[in-house]
Amino acid sequence: MKSGSNLEKVLTEGHFAVTSEMGPPKGTSADFVRKTAEHLKHCCDAMNVTDNQTAIVRMSSLAACAILRQMDIDPVMQMVTRDRNRLAMQSDILGAVALGIRNLLCLTGDHQKFGNHPTAKNVHDLDSIQLEQMIKTMRDEGLFMSGDKISGDVPIFIGAAANPFADPFEFRVLRLAKKIKAGGDFIQTQAVFDIPRFTKWMEMVRDQGLHEQVYILAGLIPMKSAGMARYMKKYVAGLMIPDELVKRMAGASDAKEEGVNIACELIEQIRDIPGVRGIHIMAVAWEKIVPEIVERAQLLPRPIV
Repeated sequence: MKSGSNLEKVLTEGHFAVTSEMGPPKGTSADFVRKTAEHLKHCCDAMNVTDNQTAIVRMSSLAACAILRQMDIDPVMQMVTRDRNRLAMQSDILGAVALGIRNLLCLTGDHQKFGNHPTAKNVHDLDSIQLEQMIKTMRDEGLFMSGDKISGDVPIFIGAAANPFADPFEFRVLRLAKKIKAGGDFIQTQAVFDIPRFTKWMEMVRDQGLHEQVYILAGLIPMKSAGMARYMKKYVAGLMIPDELVKRMAGASDAKEEGVNIACELIEQIRDIPGVRGIHIMAVAWEKIVPEIVERAQLLPRPIV
């Protein structure tokens, strides 16, 4: 089913897609959302909006996505199952469609103990795969999870996340297959630093023919300091950062410039891997660098579809 989203059009027409990401403010400023979005809009095909990332309270993804729609930007609304039961999620999905939001990324969400409300209760009425299934049923069959009929269409381009670097490695492709079967139309992966391991994962994906069933966008996190590189390597679960990249960041006279160099090199290598259909840039608190990376990677101008 065609969602009408710009991201879906770019991918179905065979372009190498670029998505970026923004975290909403820890407050009520619509201007913060507009300012960040204005900086990113020309260099990406769609813009992810996180949902209480790292379990820290922020403006809702739904509200921030609505602001992006007012700016004629194609948002990817992230939804975590940590905070809502099936009634709330279905309600938010209907609201998103009514506001013109056409992309939705299904996630589990970071555990609340890592955030600023560590005693909050998990909901997890559904997991991320069940969320995909629910949205697919809403979209393709016009039914709520209860079996009741929905009034109106639910044109959603369904996204899911994948981590090629988690253990056990041999199960990573099996989990991807489950997410595709559940309804995933596009996949955004964990940040890629270890090209050989990502290449091996993509070989396994192609062996199963999964690259023909879903659009895979490789994740990318630009590094702006050696400290950031060391922290991510040591503390961020599911990330694999080769020692040589940490050493390059530590030995650079201009760490930010070296971080951009590394990001552009990674994009160049990722584009050569068969089956990869785009990149997803997660510039954590460094959104201003995204246009430079996209331009230096020769991914501008973005296609008009």
